[in-house]
Amino acid sequence: MMLLRIRSRDGLERLQVAGPHVSISQLKTLIESQLQVPVQNQTLSTDRNLLLAKTSADFLRFSDMADPSVPLSALNLSHGSVVFLYYQGERTVRGGPAVTPAGSFGRKMTMDDLIAKQTRITRQESPHCDSVSFDRDSANAFQRYVNETLAFAVKRGGFMYGTVSEEGRVEVDFIYEPPQQGLEDDLILFRDQEEEKLVDAIAVGLGRKRVGFIFAQTVMQDKKDYNFSNKEVLQAAELHAESGLKEWVTVVVKLEADEDGGANVHFEAFQMSDMCVKLFKEGWFVTEFGEDDDPKLSKMKKEVVVGGKDVKEVDNDFFLVVVKIFDHQGPLSSSFPIENRNNLVTMRILKNHLDRTKSLPFVKRISDFHLLLFLAMSHGLGSDVPALAECVSTQTRVSEGYQLLIESMANTS
Repeated sequence: MMLLRIRSRDGLERLQVAGPHVSISQLKTLIESQLQVPVQNQTLSTDRNLLLAKTSADFLRFSDMADPSVPLSALNLSHGSVVFLYYQGERTVRGGPAVTPAGSFGRKMTMDDLIAKQTRITRQESPHCDSVSFDRDSANAFQRYVNETLAFAVKRGGFMYGTVSEEGRVEVDFIYEPPQQGLEDDLILFRDQEEEKLVDAIAVGLGRKRVGFIFAQTVMQDKKDYNFSNKEVLQAAELHAESGLKEWVTVVVKLEADEDGGANVHFEAFQMSDMCVKLFKEGWFVTEFGEDDDPKLSKMKKEVVVGGKDVKEVDNDFFLVVVKIFDHQGPLSSSFPIENRNNLVTMRILKNHLDRTKSLPFVKRISDFHLLLFLAMSHGLGSDVPALAECVSTQTRVSEGYQLLIESMANTS
């Protein structure tokens, strides 16, 4: 036995048939006996546009199932396939009242309705990102803060910057943490455009670009049966869509209990599926959440097809594509205080940093993204920092003028 789905103006109905050897004539007989549509009133097609036909001339275009002797297998129809049915007249839908069509087309149906009924969500097996590798110091600085300082009590996030190889391998060399408010189950980013312009300018000087987003979940979230909550799917899809980068990767940091009763910090990497990003761009996601909403389900404004069923709630895991994680030792340090945390970075801190590293060449002493960002935001140095970043990228000598300027800034503390 195999199941066919019959789509008519009345919605989606299921029909059991003996197998793909069944002929179109036999299929029509089954439709008559099981769905109460007389054979002579039926027009069948594998083309969904059949349901938009309005005139006799329109119906003549749908001839793919006109020969009654053709078997279903010849039309590539198999278990779960959809056949579109147009019929004239009136019938009683199983389990429902008599249906009387209004005019030649029946109840009014838009193309959006039909597309919605046929939007299928399946798991995307392969990511566009082959793998993601983290600079060890950068990754450790992020996880240490959310673990030791925030105790995974509130959420924290940052944008990852690095490179993308031709093979789709992403290398993350530093993380920028924008102004934000972390809550138990939500993360609000305050996007400072001027600050982000400086960040992107520094990244260009370093030969890097924005490649993904990283965030930490909280221990208060009940994550036993999901990887991302519905709010996290929405935020990740938005940032992925905004990036325009097919290799964009989203990384989650979480605290999980081990077998010995201890707790370990885990990094897990994903891409949002192509379908997820597409649906977000087209406005399908419900963006308001109620207290009773299940966090492991994303709510849709229209029905989609998942596993052969029309639903308005989708398991979040359908939108996630797993990405392999590695680590590496990048060229930058992460020892300078990180921006937008609960600490005030002053010139005294800059002086201490320079004093602590005075045995190194000056270019090595400033080879830290967070230090460069601090300089960019201090005393109008923003326009000069990309040039400094290029020196860091190529590890070439910093001009004496820049060195004296930075040291004099530090000495004003």
